[in-house]
Amino acid sequence: MQHPMDQQCSCEKCELKQLFFENVTENEMMSLCQNRIEKSYSIGEKIITEGNEITQFIYLKSGLVKLYRHTEDGKEQIMTIAKPFDFVSILSVFSDLKYNYSVKALEESVTCNIPIAEVKGLIRKNGRFATSIIEKMSAVSDKVIIEMLEIRRRNLRGRLALILLYFSNVIFKSNSFDLPISRKEIAEYIGMTTENVIRTLTEFRKDGILKIYGKTIEITDKKRLKLISRLG
Repeated sequence: MQHPMDQQCSCEKCELKQLFFENVTENEMMSLCQNRIEKSYSIGEKIITEGNEITQFIYLKSGLVKLYRHTEDGKEQIMTIAKPFDFVSILSVFSDLKYNYSVKALEESVTCNIPIAEVKGLIRKNGRFATSIIEKMSAVSDKVIIEMLEIRRRNLRGRLALILLYFSNVIFKSNSFDLPISRKEIAEYIGMTTENVIRTLTEFRKDGILKIYGKTIEITDKKRLKLISRLG
């Protein structure tokens, strides 16, 4: 269940200032801090719902979330997996009045929420801040587009190898990790059937590329997995 947390912000140590709001004045930063709210979410809880009105600028402080849309036939299409220090609302927040996608917690997560009116007010007053917003939006959009293109240009084995390396290198920074999404969600993310995901994971295990313990994956031959990802 989500709930507001301590609203006090240590501005001199705030991740927002370090990563994104370095172009604001001390007074502007203090205003952001005073108006922000932290919220915590349980696994599977929605942070953003597609079609809802945009009222907050949302930053992922800790945890892991998925951004996804529903297709016409009701299936989920995962757009990307977001990690701490990502701005999970930025793809829709300045282009529409309502969210064009949903965000759901994959593990216990905490967000920092700032009223969108506060952020838009800063954009109107502070040109350097406005530029930094545009740069961040472009980077997030590029990330989603490049991820989708990289996935789509590979065969089935290459797609699965790519996503396993993404979890290992980018999300968890470890060769051993618990899959944050189900086999079905992996299939939706990389455009495979659930059966193909399960079969390919089994092939990787039999080939000595990885070990599987339920949801836990241990990559034992990263060199071969990288080769499959690159050539797939």
